[in-house]
Amino acid sequence: MEAVFDGHNDVLLRLWHTVKTGGDPIAEFINGTAAGHIDVPRARRGGLAGGLCAIYIPSGDLVLREPDEKGHYITPMAAPLERQPSLDIALEFTAIALKLERAGAWRLCRSTAEIRRAMEDQVFAAVLHMEGCEAIDGNLDALETFHAAGLRSLGPVWSRHNLFGHGVPFAYPMDPDTGPGLTRAGVALVKACDSLGILIDLAHITEQGFWDVAKASTKPLVASHSNAHALTPVARNLTDKQLDAIRERRGLVGLNYATTMLRADGLENADTPLSDMVRHLDHLVERVGIDCVALGSDFDGATIPQAIGDASGNQNLVAALRDAGYGESELTKICRENWLRILAEAWHEAG
Repeated sequence: MEAVFDGHNDVLLRLWHTVKTGGDPIAEFINGTAAGHIDVPRARRGGLAGGLCAIYIPSGDLVLREPDEKGHYITPMAAPLERQPSLDIALEFTAIALKLERAGAWRLCRSTAEIRRAMEDQVFAAVLHMEGCEAIDGNLDALETFHAAGLRSLGPVWSRHNLFGHGVPFAYPMDPDTGPGLTRAGVALVKACDSLGILIDLAHITEQGFWDVAKASTKPLVASHSNAHALTPVARNLTDKQLDAIRERRGLVGLNYATTMLRADGLENADTPLSDMVRHLDHLVERVGIDCVALGSDFDGATIPQAIGDASGNQNLVAALRDAGYGESELTKICRENWLRILAEAWHEAG
């Protein structure tokens, strides 16, 4: 079984909803559930050894639009969020993460050595990520606090605008060049993250924001859960020009399992073959190279192919890649080593 370190999941969002409905998130994660995609039993069955776990503030006003008669859709951008309620929710997510660690359900990792030790001990290696920085203030004081709590990765924006920049909408077909990029505060955030050792994630930002980060940051360019726009022209996917820039900076793209980002028609449909995933991964490898492609499932945050189903089905993708001609050393890079290389560099471990 090929151990997988995954670049993006929303399990903390699911567990936060469990708390809000009176459930026990710790017991749910340890003992397993029929809901969602990730818990300890299913992660072990599928070889999911760890991943970046998102602190994400939900947008209650966002309703995905149904496709029109041509199969096209544009979901209006979610409204910006207020900081104080966002901070409260972000702290609630962080509390769940810390309680899971205290219960021995997973291990919060702040270095790649800690990730490797957790994987060796067969304990889920969790890294805190922030998807959209609505909880962070303009002075970046909260960034210091979250960093101390274990935050080691963030995306300045989700698919909405905030103090730091502009996100892309959920739309098909659409180019990612949908508006402005980083604000002045966003540039300061990126530079602070470079200094602290926090990875910057480009997964939801506009194309202009992508280039703004490329200019402001000295680190490799990383899109944790994005696919190829050339194959599925949704606004969230990356153009070949963006992929070329990632290759030049020796960055990374994590293959997103969301069917809307895999299918040629951009539809949310679990009846999506694994061949669509292989097709995207082939394109990414051809464009950026085998050392710059990994996995970014979006487990617990998207509709994924039923051939995978949940974390227990991860090896089905590995088998499909093996059948498509990927060798064992290449699979090791895609499944975990490329992520560990990138994290080491972002976290000031690499020389």
